[in-house]
Amino acid sequence: MSLPEDEERLLPLAQRWPRASKFLLSGCAATVAELATFPLDLTKTRLQMQGEAALARLGDSARESAPYRGMVRTALGIVQEEGFLKLWQGVTPAIYRHIVYSGGRMVTYEHLREVVFGKSEDKHYPLWKSVIGGMMAGVVGQFLANPTDLVKVQMQMEGKRKLEGKPLRFRGVHHAFAKILSEGGIRGLWAGWVPNIQRAALVNMGDLTTYDTVKHYLVLNTPLEDNIMTHGLSSLCSGLVASILGTPADVIKSRIMNQPRDKQGRGLLYKSSTDCLIQAVQGEGFMSLYKGFLPSWLRMQSGWITQGYPMRPGTEFSRRFEC
Repeated sequence: MSLPEDEERLLPLAQRWPRASKFLLSGCAATVAELATFPLDLTKTRLQMQGEAALARLGDSARESAPYRGMVRTALGIVQEEGFLKLWQGVTPAIYRHIVYSGGRMVTYEHLREVVFGKSEDKHYPLWKSVIGGMMAGVVGQFLANPTDLVKVQMQMEGKRKLEGKPLRFRGVHHAFAKILSEGGIRGLWAGWVPNIQRAALVNMGDLTTYDTVKHYLVLNTPLEDNIMTHGLSSLCSGLVASILGTPADVIKSRIMNQPRDKQGRGLLYKSSTDCLIQAVQGEGFMSLYKGFLPSWLRMQSGWITQGYPMRPGTEFSRRFEC
């Protein structure tokens, strides 16, 4: 039953516009998390581009001249060769991306849960609905955020291009958007969207399924109660599974987004995500699909700490805060 207009005006903004409030809250939390963990994301992207076999087709000598570096050496190399602040190169489009992705995912998940799926007769929201809703929400959020993800990946690689003596592609974030749009049109802004939404679906599936499963197991079979320790252990396991499932698609997505393009905006290295997958495995081995795995996993854990476990969509604990 709706409240009288005078009483409704007295309600807090969060109760008057719950979904808009959640969008803003999710966006703010995502911004804080992005600033805190972005060096891990930059390191991950640089690792994913190391030893890219397809560059040999263009006669690029970067693959042969650049020595292999692990996560720590890559991060230290960025600081020593480019400067400490370059660890945050590309953070602006990354913030844009997380505001769009996190907010869009949260609002979509709420809509799916309340309108499409609904609760059962006993007011219980089953796990399979959480998994499907989380996957669908992740796909929608990632699709909407793809242009910002594209700009982020390309800007993260600008420092490496400068070290290799290549011309920089962009003067800034807005120039990057304008240039991509002018060269490839609207379609160019969604380059790499297929592996991008595949990654989002796999990450959300692994995250939500593992999180609830591990938490319920710990509560039922160990002395642990439903508290921050249980949620922390569950998040550690869910982040690991999500990284295992999502890293191959993330590698493919990053390489497709960063590949050189012709004047019409068409990629010069890969025809599709499948072509990128085949070239990576044939030229570098299967484990090339897991380049950047460690910083990706660490970032998921640190992002959980920064944003706080109550914001995890689909879990019982989060629903207490979403009512």
